Amino acid sequence: MKLAIVYAGQGSQKVGMGRDFYEQYPSFRALLDGADAGFDVKELCFEGPEERLSQTRYTQPCMVAFAMGVTDLLFEAGIRPQAAAGLSLGEYSALYCAGVFDKETALQTVALRGRAMEEAARGLECGMTAVLGLDREKLQQACQEASQLGVVQICNYNCPGQLVISGEKAAVDKAGELAKELGAKRCMPLKASGPFHTGLMKPAGDALAKHFTKICFGEMEVPVYFNCKGAPMGEGDTIPALLERQVQSSVYWEDTIRAMEADGIDTIVEIGPGKTLSSFVKKTAPSIKTYNIDTAEDFLKVTAALKGEAL
Repeated sequence: MKLAIVYAGQGSQKVGMGRDFYEQYPSFRALLDGADAGFDVKELCFEGPEERLSQTRYTQPCMVAFAMGVTDLLFEAGIRPQAAAGLSLGEYSALYCAGVFDKETALQTVALRGRAMEEAARGLECGMTAVLGLDREKLQQACQEASQLGVVQICNYNCPGQLVISGEKAAVDKAGELAKELGAKRCMPLKASGPFHTGLMKPAGDALAKHFTKICFGEMEVPVYFNCKGAPMGEGDTIPALLERQVQSSVYWEDTIRAMEADGIDTIVEIGPGKTLSSFVKKTAPSIKTYNIDTAEDFLKVTAALKGEAL
């Protein structure tokens, strides 16, 4: 077995996440009790309200705290991956898994990232649309034509037949219309809290670049497949530069899964909440076996399966 752990991004958060882990596992409890992100992470995860949990500045530390806690439990169970990746925000949890960030640095960094992204989006009328059943070249053509009305870019290459565009609302709406004309099966407007993974996030990239000069990066213990490349680091790449680029560039998730498959990854564990990434994996590389961990019950089942034990 060659195992990768992948981490969900913003949007899969839910009130109550982590409560069962907190009640059953001392290390998870200690992490949430000690989580310093400028607000009570544990209370927001467990009690909400959902509206606040869904605000970028709060979502990001809550999601990463949950992911780090579950990662620690996998390590305690003797399960270590050969690779890691995360969708958007999840990339920071992947870097924790790989030993690049410690807990404090990860939380402080995503807290800053959330604030910076919220600030960059302030005052913008933005849109986001999922485009189904159109290839990337045709959608790129639609975005280029619609860009006369403002910024619109492909922000997510999720899996075959599922792309997401983001940017200024008028341009996004126009690109959606053009995509339908070019053969898209469906265009579904999504709730967007900002034009994430587009050039409009440059101020957030700048804020992260400044922050990265003040923190320590540990040695990477396992390869992380980076969103903006759809692949591990190459010659000349640096982690700070890739993360600065990530917030304002497309997420090449389909490419990431294909690259993992080519590198021999045959098993993927998704740390959620949710099963979104597992569904993308199944549509991209159906031969890869997927598991997901959302609850403490999932954790027991997945660790038993990975160790070849019967529950």
